[in-house]
Amino acid sequence: MPEDRRARQRTGAGVGLVLTLALAAVLLTALPKDHDREGGAACPARTVRSWSADTQLTNSFAAYGDDATRTDDWTGGDGTHSVRLPDGRVLWLFSDTYLGQVHGPPNPVGESYVWRDTTAPLVRNSAVVMHAGHPQLTLPAPLFPDPAPNEWRWPVAARVEPRSPGSAESVVRVLLWTRTAGAYPWIYGVPTATEVATLSLPDLRVESIVKVLDQRLVQDPSRRLQFGTTLVAAGGWTYVFGGNDAQAAARPTSSAYVARVPEGRLGEPGAWEYWDGSAWTARAGPRAVLGDGQHTGVGSAFSVVRDGRTYVLFTMAAGSRGLTTVTSYWACSPVGPWHGPDRGFSPPLPAGQVAAYNPQTHPALGGDGRIVLSYDVNWLEATATSAAWNLSRNVSLYRPRFVTLRLGPPSR
Repeated sequence: MPEDRRARQRTGAGVGLVLTLALAAVLLTALPKDHDREGGAACPARTVRSWSADTQLTNSFAAYGDDATRTDDWTGGDGTHSVRLPDGRVLWLFSDTYLGQVHGPPNPVGESYVWRDTTAPLVRNSAVVMHAGHPQLTLPAPLFPDPAPNEWRWPVAARVEPRSPGSAESVVRVLLWTRTAGAYPWIYGVPTATEVATLSLPDLRVESIVKVLDQRLVQDPSRRLQFGTTLVAAGGWTYVFGGNDAQAAARPTSSAYVARVPEGRLGEPGAWEYWDGSAWTARAGPRAVLGDGQHTGVGSAFSVVRDGRTYVLFTMAAGSRGLTTVTSYWACSPVGPWHGPDRGFSPPLPAGQVAAYNPQTHPALGGDGRIVLSYDVNWLEATATSAAWNLSRNVSLYRPRFVTLRLGPPSR
């Protein structure tokens, strides 16, 4: 999934005017007021004051992946996102996912690792249902079918919302990134579109997939945008953050962008508005809210939370530190200005030529000031074949890991 992943296997007028003005007045009254414009109320600076490894949550996915009683379930994946369902379950969404059988140690080269055969199935997305803190079920995978040959869908952020504004029935909306196979440097696919899928509740059946932003006419792939890496609800709006894929074009950082949708209308393309640098507009020509392409910016997958009045953005650091270090920015508005980056922290990594990427927060699991953040791990290798072999000889590598954070004012 997104981020710098160097080793992946994948390969008239009159009455009419009066009525129009009256309708506009009604709509303006009904829409949520925009209190989150740049230059709004002040907010306190926030940074990571402490963190610790969440071994219990990390181990729960390890135990589920190592369970060899089924051959059609999740044994490893990346692109980790989650959403709590109304009945208390947590739905976990993953991008590229290994299924199939795992085997106990030793592996074929004599190492004491749980391993999988290199012919194990790899699907482009999957979903795992957690209950009472433990993963328990993999939904039939891939959950979201390929839109066309040589295209696939990666699920990103999701939320539960009314089926339609005012409806008592809830559904799950899942943001999807459509990618198309491409030549180097687009070895992880060319950004193609952002879509929204609707899942029924409680059975989690895919009812529909709607395209909200088509990028195929943007000639330069590094300028194509995809939205949904993270969602934040505030003031009657759902703010949808996204980015470009500048890192694939060998720039140190990507840029962050933001759209907004009235709460409950994620699945309506006409309800989306994009920040153009001075105002919200329905025209899909947004302006970046963070990123100079060199020292400040984001990976193509990042996460944003709201701590009181302050927005905090987590991403991998720029440059070589981006392989190991999570950093953060803060702002009083989704559109900025964003302050940072801070010095960051380096979560635990397993031994070997590995890298961390895709830091994602999980509001369903936090509380009492705690923020649960996951990060994915992959093997760094010059060739996809070699990388895939290393991910198979030690299945624990290609799985999410978790830390628990607490925010506070920057230390002086």
